[in-house]
Amino acid sequence: AAAGILSIIFPGTGALYNGQIAKGIFYMILFAGLITIQGGGGGQPFKALLLAGFYFFQIIDSIQVAKTINLNAAGLKPADGPTGQGLPELVPSGSIFWGLFLIVLGVLLILANFEIILYEDLFRFWPAVVIAIGLKLVAESVAKSKKGN
Repeated sequence: AAAGILSIIFPGTGALYNGQIAKGIFYMILFAGLITIQGGGGGQPFKALLLAGFYFFQIIDSIQVAKTINLNAAGLKPADGPTGQGLPELVPSGSIFWGLFLIVLGVLLILANFEIILYEDLFRFWPAVVIAIGLKLVAESVAKSKKGN
């Protein structure tokens, strides 16, 4: 019940209470972003429904995870069941690719903030990000298959 109440007060705090730090911080950032886009131009009914849907989703998610944690602690669920231990690690630590990707992205955004380059120019090249990630995935797959042989 505490996780649900905390989620009602401020989105993301229920996940923090459940020990899901990354998920809680992600929910807080997502909630702040959804609030921020409410003031923007068009698409308002969709934006409002998206915000409301996320708000109620994170409450239900926190309650369900708390129930799972409590049942696991009581020994009523198998240990291999869902434990609600947070989001899977999306970016493995120590990855050179993701480190360089974030550095390049940060440099580009700083340059755009100082109007050395324009945001419009950056947004025109967003498919390059998809291509780079795809190349990384293909390279990892090839390396993995070579290890297997």
